[in-house]
Amino acid sequence: MPSVRAALGPHRHELSGAERSAVRSLAERLASFGEGLVDDGAWLDAARRLSCSLPPRLLEALRAFRHDPGELGALLLVGLPIDEDTLPPTPVEPDSVQRAATVPAAVSVLVGVQLGELIAFRQEKSGALVQNVVPVRGLEESQSNAGSVPLEYHVENAFHPCRPDFVGLTCLRADHESNAGTLVASVRLALARLDVSDREVLHQPRFTTSPPPSFDAGATTPVHPVLDGRADDPNVRVDFHVTEACDEEAREALERLRGAMAASALPVRLATGEMALLDNRVVLHGRSPFTPRYDGGDRWLQRIFVHLDNRRNRAYRAAGGAVLD
Repeated sequence: MPSVRAALGPHRHELSGAERSAVRSLAERLASFGEGLVDDGAWLDAARRLSCSLPPRLLEALRAFRHDPGELGALLLVGLPIDEDTLPPTPVEPDSVQRAATVPAAVSVLVGVQLGELIAFRQEKSGALVQNVVPVRGLEESQSNAGSVPLEYHVENAFHPCRPDFVGLTCLRADHESNAGTLVASVRLALARLDVSDREVLHQPRFTTSPPPSFDAGATTPVHPVLDGRADDPNVRVDFHVTEACDEEAREALERLRGAMAASALPVRLATGEMALLDNRVVLHGRSPFTPRYDGGDRWLQRIFVHLDNRRNRAYRAAGGAVLD
């Protein structure tokens, strides 16, 4: 499997020392703003203002990615001001979130609000805007962000009509052996591996996707296509763990898509201070396995969700804030 660092080419941005210092200064200002609470509306307003002062080269990279995520659908940021030596132990509790404003959380948010608007889902991680992705004892086998077994390729919240446009994963701490990788699979790369007949089936509403129990236990989405939009550059909507085909022909096409995505996947093994931005419309992601030790030094990512257009989800935000009900 080729290295994503080599393949990303122009969609890899490494901060210089001066840029890292500038981002650190902005993040420290944001972390100390007001009462220092990430989910506070005034804190988010401050994040939007301060993000406009990010280094010009970083702003250019984010704007270019927002316009076109490239064939890989991912942007890797390297050299963000996160110092592992200053971190507390990796959280161990289920549904861990980052409510208090820290420098790492502020870095993620400053980047995210330059792509769009941060969102969260009330039923997921209690609606927190910055969520910890950490292994949890007893959940090793789960198909979730708390597991440590291979995670099926999926679009984030594939079941939801207002799923995120972008997902951001910031690494605070890698796993002990640096084995865990976020597997990135772009439909733009996989499409050439599919026959036209399979593409036609995948564009038809012959599939359903179940939400996790926290959203609506036992429910499924209305039938939907897995691919939509232009035939030569479609969006993708699938979670191979819970998306089901409605008939045998559709099941076979779905299985061939799974194979094409896996064959096109690239591993992103994030190190401290690196952030992967994924276009959730064209990219599936998964996880390679790793062995947690539960000793305070386990893998620790922080996750954000971004929408390009908050008017699109206004009906789900009764209070007008960032959390969808």
